Amino acid sequence: IAEVIVRAGGPRPEESGGRGNNWITVSGVLVRHLKYRTCFHPRMTTCGSTPLSESQMEILILYSPDIPCAESGQRMWWAFLVASLATFFGGLFIILLWRTLRYLWTVCCQCGNKQEPQRVSDPIEAANCTSERGGGKGQEVEVPPDWTTSVKDWAEVMICAQNTTGRVMVVLVFILSIAELIIYFINSSDPIESCPDFSTDFTLQVDMVFNVFFLLHFGLRFIAANDKLKFWLEVNSVVDFFTVPPVFVSMYLNRSWLGLRFLRALRLIQMSEILQFLNIVQTRDSIKLVNLCSIFISTWLTGAGFIHLVENSGDPWKNFENSQSLSYWECVYLLMVTMSTVGYGDIYAKTDIGRLFMVFFILSGLAMFARYVPEIAAIILNRQKYGGTYDLAPGKKHIVVCGNITLESVSNFLKDFLHEDRDDVNVEIVFLHHIEPNLELEALFKRHFTQVVFFQGSVLNPYDLARVKIELADACLIIANKYSPDPDAEDASNIMRVISIKNYNSKIRIITQMLQYHNKAHLLNIPSWNWREGDDAICLAELKLGFIAQSCLAQGLSTMLANLFSMRSSMQLEEEIWQKYYLEGVSQEMYTDYLSSSFVGLSFPEVCDLMINPGKNVKLQEKTLGIFIASDAKEVKRASVYCKACHDDISDPKLVKKCGCMQSKFSKTAGIRRMRLMGCLDCNKGEHGCSCVSRSVHTSVEMPPHAFPLSSTSLPVSQNVFAGEAESDSPLSSKKKKKNEQLGESTNLSPQNSRQPLDTIDDSVKRYDSTGMFHWCPPRDIEKAVLTRSEAAMTVVTGHVVVCIFGDVNSAVMGLRNLVMPLRASNFHYHELKHIVFVGSLDYLKKEWDTINIFPKVSILPGSPLSRANLRAVNINLCDMCVIISGIQNNDEDTSMQDKECILASLNIQSMQFEDTIGLLQANSHGFIPPGMDRSSPQNSPVHGLMRQTMTMECNIPFITDLVNDGNVQYLDQDDDDDPDSELYLTQPFACGTAFAVSVLDSLMSATYFNDNILSLIRTLVTGGSTPELESLLAEENTLRGGYSTHETLAKRDRCRVTQVALCEGPFAELGKGGLYGELFRKAIKTYNMLCFGIYRLLDMPRTTETECTKRFVITNPPYDLELIPTDMVFCLIQFDPAAGHSCTTLSHSSNKKNSETPSTLASIPLESFLPIL
Repeated sequence: IAEVIVRAGGPRPEESGGRGNNWITVSGVLVRHLKYRTCFHPRMTTCGSTPLSESQMEILILYSPDIPCAESGQRMWWAFLVASLATFFGGLFIILLWRTLRYLWTVCCQCGNKQEPQRVSDPIEAANCTSERGGGKGQEVEVPPDWTTSVKDWAEVMICAQNTTGRVMVVLVFILSIAELIIYFINSSDPIESCPDFSTDFTLQVDMVFNVFFLLHFGLRFIAANDKLKFWLEVNSVVDFFTVPPVFVSMYLNRSWLGLRFLRALRLIQMSEILQFLNIVQTRDSIKLVNLCSIFISTWLTGAGFIHLVENSGDPWKNFENSQSLSYWECVYLLMVTMSTVGYGDIYAKTDIGRLFMVFFILSGLAMFARYVPEIAAIILNRQKYGGTYDLAPGKKHIVVCGNITLESVSNFLKDFLHEDRDDVNVEIVFLHHIEPNLELEALFKRHFTQVVFFQGSVLNPYDLARVKIELADACLIIANKYSPDPDAEDASNIMRVISIKNYNSKIRIITQMLQYHNKAHLLNIPSWNWREGDDAICLAELKLGFIAQSCLAQGLSTMLANLFSMRSSMQLEEEIWQKYYLEGVSQEMYTDYLSSSFVGLSFPEVCDLMINPGKNVKLQEKTLGIFIASDAKEVKRASVYCKACHDDISDPKLVKKCGCMQSKFSKTAGIRRMRLMGCLDCNKGEHGCSCVSRSVHTSVEMPPHAFPLSSTSLPVSQNVFAGEAESDSPLSSKKKKKNEQLGESTNLSPQNSRQPLDTIDDSVKRYDSTGMFHWCPPRDIEKAVLTRSEAAMTVVTGHVVVCIFGDVNSAVMGLRNLVMPLRASNFHYHELKHIVFVGSLDYLKKEWDTINIFPKVSILPGSPLSRANLRAVNINLCDMCVIISGIQNNDEDTSMQDKECILASLNIQSMQFEDTIGLLQANSHGFIPPGMDRSSPQNSPVHGLMRQTMTMECNIPFITDLVNDGNVQYLDQDDDDDPDSELYLTQPFACGTAFAVSVLDSLMSATYFNDNILSLIRTLVTGGSTPELESLLAEENTLRGGYSTHETLAKRDRCRVTQVALCEGPFAELGKGGLYGELFRKAIKTYNMLCFGIYRLLDMPRTTETECTKRFVITNPPYDLELIPTDMVFCLIQFDPAAGHSCTTLSHSSNKKNSETPSTLASIPLESFLPIL
């Protein structure tokens, strides 16, 4: 123990290199007890422990060491620094000298060998020379590697991280560097320069071992380096120069200098590489976070070490008298407040070197602090928010939703998916998107936090797919951006998402949205895509144009179908206005469930009659899939639990509940759930083992006495069974015959008389495509279909379809084939096809012509759809429907401007005036009337034709407008009183069927997930007969081929279609005068095999046919007790009538008298294939 005595106010002993822990005061002087004892002042010759006088304390600092460091007591820091600098510059000099000598030697050798290649001018001589040297043509002289190459290769293997040995070496060097840095932290509490005993100081011994290892590693790196100069100037090499040599100098001088050992902190920069070698960090964010943190921390610790050195040592040119005692951690604190520009001033640099360093460190440190710290914080906060891994709850399913995740798309999806009418939703929704949600979307997720989880990532990254456990997901749903300016690019991105997911796990069920129909072929050509396993592609262009095409056949049908597959709650209105009846239908949805065993052996009308009026003496049946229209799933559930023994005498449908007598039979089918058609309904074999030619799902109805939802039920009826055969043994057949006799119908229902050949087989003419689903004609040049304005005006066309198209040569194709195909379905006879006239830019129509030039009765009038002259030329006042669509991509920020062309065209058509003296009598609409209803004679013509004449004279042209933005529907009708903030389905144009938007198809995503038969049903209804065979053909050739008529192709014409029937006249006229809808439904299904499912009613609901308002609205699945009025028009499904193509000799019906002058037969329709699901 020694005493250090300093004059009061003078520098403390640590500033002179002393080490101690306790300070005491002796005669007004500070005295500190130290471990070591030495003399530092140059004028001192002896040292002792005797207290000195105050005059001596002004010039002397006493330090008594236990181990003598030097006789003169001088500091030796310069020896350590000279050793490091000499190593660095000495090696640098040797490398440069070697390079210089090698360069000179190379130049001299080249000068001596310049003449050698010129000595051989003859190729033969050159070849001989080569042979003499042992290297003939095609042979190489194998030169064995010398010992230097072998040593270099060995060194590369030792330090290369591509093999296990090198990886261990790199990790070991990093760990030892961190350990060396920890030793420095421990020794930083000692004086900068001291004389410890190496034999007893454990930290010095460990430090020596570590530095010997670093020296060996340095040698290996030097040997393996290709560019020695570059290696010598690397950061890691500089660290070794200033940390390894001082250790050996310390052993030689028996003296320790803390010096530049803090440079070991620079090794932290390699932390990211080490963690990647160990597979600890793999993601981009984690690697970036480690890089930022390691650079920031290493720079911070290195700067603190330099301040600690210079502040505790002092300036050499001031004889080290301006030093101050600062611990290392105080220097760390000083550097942090300096980088953050806070600078409290409690600690600051006093030495000149320290202040100069702080000037430069502030410039670099401030920039680094301002850049790195916010990025580090953002990554950490983001990882905490939307990172991590999804935890799947036991017994709960989950789906993954990706693609276009926006506030609009997510809100529409959740509104339908989590609707209260779905009583079996036990599914958690996991959204995966690469962009962080905005505040509004984040708030939406928080409102549904019990069933919604969001993760930030990409489905193109397998790591993100593993995070959301997509291999365990029940399905993956991909939402498309419907408003994308480049639809093809949007489809390409979604196809890549499908490929990525299928590549990760080919068994995952995928439901994706597609914008363009021609891109659907790329999706279907993916090898792992399997529609049999539930994979579905919802093509928005195909369905949108299909809905619009069906509206050309039955106006308002697009609204009705859109309301059926959308989940909406019922809204009750007391006031007798049109909204009351419309909203009652809006709450109806479409479901599927297997019927109970109570329906075996019944024909389709009998099942409908059972659903309406439950009776006795019926058999049981199971495994029959029914398609129901109901307000909620509870009503549909009755069909699967109905039991004759328990429910036969129940009059209230609400009392039909699951019983226990047939628990074993119902266990597999009870409850509403997502169904898959696992077997053939005809042969009862598996899907892959079925050999039947076709499968069909037939329709039925469940209509309780008060709330009678329509349903469609599949029955295993063979296609060769006719209506008469199905009803011959039924107890209802006598009642039907009696009603038929009252209407003047023939009672001869034998198959021979009631069924006529489908068509004449002609092997020389191709009238249908190869699938038999569509009318076909040889491809035509577009010039043959183009009409001039004068030619169009001279052509009297009535009952046609006018399509107003806005597009130019730069517009994306809309896929007009999907609009034409439903209007050219083969279940229409050729004379029933409506002529289609396109009015628009010829340049755009040329882009679409290759896909529609194979369909008959298609013409083009080039010009603007806004020109009234063009509209008058195509007789728009005599058309059955005017379709207004646009292919122009308006990227305006104002959403109201996105549909400006369609809105202007709609208002222009509504304001046009026509004279009612020319051609009005020819304006009879060739609608679609069921068998037994002749509209050829004025007496028995349906009201549909009469109403079209009235509407034409009043200049009310039927039209439907396709909108991009739902909010623009308010501009279509100037007379309505709709709230601008109302949803699309609540507006008058949509309820009337004059407006359609692609957004209504969003509900198909969730509807398809819960019921994979819904999409097949909707596609079958709106496309006119889309089948997997047809889609495979289009995916292969992108066009339809003509085919010769065969029995198989002609049989495919026998399928149902949608039409409207008027109640003003005809066989249903008596029901139109105060009858009930339930009575109409039963009469239509039992007498004419017509399936009614909606009403198209005038807005003011008049009781007579004379009215000024001709606008109509849709009532979906009306209740049984709804009173009918004469002006109503009924939506119904009718079967194909093969006799209509050969003869118009069908039975005429009248509610007033029987027409017996015209011979008539009843064309019986088979009971199958009302709603075929392929």
